[in-house]
Amino acid sequence: MAGVDLLFGPMLIGVILNMMLYGSIVTQMFKYFQRFPNDSGWIRLLMVYLFIVETANVFVECGIIYEPLIIKYGTLAAVTLTPKLLPIDSIVISLVSAPIQLFSAWRISVITRSYILSTIIALLSLASLGSGIDMCINVFVTREYGQFAAFTTTATVWLSLTAACDVVIALGMAHALYTRKTGFSTVDGQINRIIRLTLETGSLTAAAALADITLFLAMPRTTTNFIVDFPLSALYTISILAMLNSREAPKPEDSEQAHSAPQMLSNLHELSTFQARQTRRAYSKQFEDTKVASSAWTISQPPPTAPS
Repeated sequence: MAGVDLLFGPMLIGVILNMMLYGSIVTQMFKYFQRFPNDSGWIRLLMVYLFIVETANVFVECGIIYEPLIIKYGTLAAVTLTPKLLPIDSIVISLVSAPIQLFSAWRISVITRSYILSTIIALLSLASLGSGIDMCINVFVTREYGQFAAFTTTATVWLSLTAACDVVIALGMAHALYTRKTGFSTVDGQINRIIRLTLETGSLTAAAALADITLFLAMPRTTTNFIVDFPLSALYTISILAMLNSREAPKPEDSEQAHSAPQMLSNLHELSTFQARQTRRAYSKQFEDTKVASSAWTISQPPPTAPS
C-alpha cells in the first residue's frame, strides 16, 4: 500500500484542478447564454444539464477528499478504505461525456447526411457509458485501496472506449468539414477554424482519458490517476462550450436575422445566394452541402430568404 502522500496528494490536486476548471465553466456558460439566446431549446437544456452535473461533481469531489483528511483523520480506515463517494466519480464522467459525444454524432450526421459514422460514435459512447456504470459498481464493491488492481480490466475498457470515441469524433468531423470546402476564402476560413478547434478539443479529452488509464495501470496501488480523472468531466464540458462560443454572435443591428439564425449562417447564405445567381447549375450541390455543414455548426433555425 502506498504512503499517505501518494493516496491523498493526487486526489487533493485533482480536486483543486477540477474547481479551477469549474470556474472556467461558469464563465463560459454565462457567455453562452448571453450571446446565443436563440439557439435551439434542447441545446440550451443540454447546457443546463451539464452545468448542474458539474456543480454536483464539485461537491462530490470535495466530499471525497474531506472524508479521509477530516472525518477519518489519523485512523487506519483513512489509509485503507476508499471514500464512500468515490464510486460516483466514474458515473459523473460518463453522464457528462456520453451526451456530449452523442451531440457530436448528431452534428456529423447532419453534415454528412449519413448515419454510418454517427452510429459508430453512438455505439462507442453508449458502450463507454455502460463501462462507466460497471466501473462504479466495482469501486463500490471494492472498498480497499490495495485491491484497486482487481478492476484493471474494467477501467481499461471504460477509458479506452471513451478515448476511442473522442478520436473518431475529431477525425470524422474534420474529414466531413474538409470535404465540404467551397473555394471561397471567407467560408473556407471559417471551416478551417472549426476543424482546428474540433481536433484540439477532441485530442485534449482523448489524451486525458489515456493519461488516466496509463497512470492507473502504472501505479495501481496509488491514486495518482485522480490528478487527471477528477477534472476529466470538466474538460468535456469546456470542450463543447468552447465550440459553441467560438461562433460569431448575432449583430444587434441585424436583430431580425439574429432571431432566426446566427450571423455566420446568414453570411454563408448570402454567399450561396450570390454564387447561385452567377453559376447556379455548376455549384448548386456544393453550396447545398456548405449550408448543411453550417447549420450543424451554428445549431439554429434556417436563415431567412435573402432579398432579390
